[in-house]
Formats: sequence, structure tokens, C-alpha cells
Amino acid sequence: MQYDVAIIGAGPCGASAAIIAGRAKVSTLVVDADKGMTRRAMVHNHLGLLEITGPDLVERGHEQLQLAGAHFEKGQLKSLDTDGNGFVLVDEAGRSFSAKQVVLCLGANPALGKAAGVATKEGVEPYIKEVFVVDEQGRTSIPGIWAAGTCAGTSVHTIVTAGDGARVAFHLLSALKGQRYVDHDVLAPQS
Repeated sequence: MQYDVAIIGAGPCGASAAIIAGRAKVSTLVVDADKGMTRRAMVHNHLGLLEITGPDLVERGHEQLQLAGAHFEKGQLKSLDTDGNGFVLVDEAGRSFSAKQVVLCLGANPALGKAAGVATKEGVEPYIKEVFVVDEQGRTSIPGIWAAGTCAGTSVHTIVTAGDGARVAFHLLSALKGQRYVDHDVLAPQS
């Protein structure tokens, strides 16, 4: 099966992108190695949550992205290559996944995208040495590969990376659908 979108990484950035893509009814794969820095965080500055542990925030994201319709796979990807029809992702277990578009939500480790040829530049966030070069919508130097969150140069704060994942997902979906894509819910009228 070829997915419309593969999101690599399921921390706040990737989970947010997956929720938006899943709700848009595009086939969405999320692959995560469960090695992100949010697993070590205690979060006191995320809107709507007085406090939450990083592991709890990550688990809520995994639950919500699956409820939105995204398919979740745990695994460490070892390669990302083009195949003329999109992209092929292979994990360390030898499993292969195919997608038309890819969103890199790799946190502080851009190695997979860099090995695939995505252009990088020096990072400015403390401890973040290298980030992907992206345009204002999140496109990288390789058509069909997008990047969001810390690996694309945003702050490591969970609320910022979550917002950036959603922002890039909306741009990707708008490109796929050929018009500006939005997803607004409203409260049901109260009697």
C-alpha cells in the first residue's frame, strides 16, 4: 500500500501533523522510534494543560493520531529513498513502507533526512547543531519531502513544535488538494 503521507516521528510535532492529515481523510502513516526528547520532559507551559509529563503527552498524541485515522508503526527507520512514484521508507526490521509525500518530524536528529539528501544548515536553538533548510510552508530541498518542528529550525518547546507540525500539515494538504485546506470544528448549539 502506498500512503498519501508518511510522517516520521510521533512526538508533539509529528502527532500534530498526523492528527491534521488523518482528519483530512488522506491515508497517513506515522513511524516513530520512541527516542524523542519529549520522553524526558516535564511540561508546564503547554496551553490547556497545567502540567503533564513528556511521556504522558507523547502517549496522548499517539492515541489521538490513531483516533484521527492515522496508522501508527513503531520502528527505527534506516533509509528514506525516492522510487519514481514517491518515497520508500525501510526500518531496521526490514519492513518497507511507501508514501507519496513525507513529513520529517525528527526533533534534534536530522540524520535520516540528511542521508536522503535533504539540505541542512546550522541550527540556532541551543544544543541543536543542524536543521533542514525549509521554505515558509515547510518544503525541503527535495520535492515531496517536508519538515516541521525542531528539525526544521523551530524551538524545542512542545507547544511550538506541535503548532509547527500542524502548520506544515495544513500546507501539505493544501498542496495535495489544490486549494487552501482548513479543519474547523464548532460547538453544537445548546438548547
